[in-house]
Amino acid sequence: MERIILIETSTALCSTAIAESGAIVSYRESSSPKAHASMTAVFIDQMLKECNLTIADCDAVCVSMGPGSYTGLRVGVSTAKGLCFGAGKPLLAVGTLDTLVAQAIAENLVPEGCRHIVPMIDARRMEVYAGVFTPDGRQITETAPVIIDSGSYGDIIAQGPVLFIGDGAGKCAETLAHPNATFIQCCPKASSMLVPAIAEYKEKRFKDVAYFEPFYLKEFVATTSRKKLF
Repeated sequence: MERIILIETSTALCSTAIAESGAIVSYRESSSPKAHASMTAVFIDQMLKECNLTIADCDAVCVSMGPGSYTGLRVGVSTAKGLCFGAGKPLLAVGTLDTLVAQAIAENLVPEGCRHIVPMIDARRMEVYAGVFTPDGRQITETAPVIIDSGSYGDIIAQGPVLFIGDGAGKCAETLAHPNATFIQCCPKASSMLVPAIAEYKEKRFKDVAYFEPFYLKEFVATTSRKKLF
């Protein structure tokens, strides 16, 4: 069976895992500020040593491709590319929303009778990056930025129970409050990449290590500090 290194750095949580024979055999996470840059490679090294493995013993590296934090995604993808280049391993990528849906299913967070799952990644103010999925994990709308107001997702909420999950879900709870709506505030975890990563590997949907870029959804915009330097 496949052995895959999993890297999830799209939100405030930095996490890594090793999947082997369809199960997670090692896991690390940190929500400390700047953990992505300082801990991602360290976590991978720790996990490999814990499992008495080297990169050469792994079959692929899978990274979160976004949407999410510009900086976090850059760190994750750069780390994954470095591992793949150095060891000649294939690169896989899983969407952040797919990971959140897989997380909801694996951790039994889906409400009884749920009709739709809406994973949400926090953007800014009342904006999220989101998509609509069926309870079995099939995406039925494209991933897109959504500005949340009282009418957002009214059509699917009216149809029955809906799970809103992700680091953008909590801020939407008051605006979208409804008996059919359940909100779970959480970050995607590398361990939850297990099912989609294995599916990508089995279908041989490998990415071009040289040219692969994260799915930012929006272009990064740099701002100038208002603080006087001198």
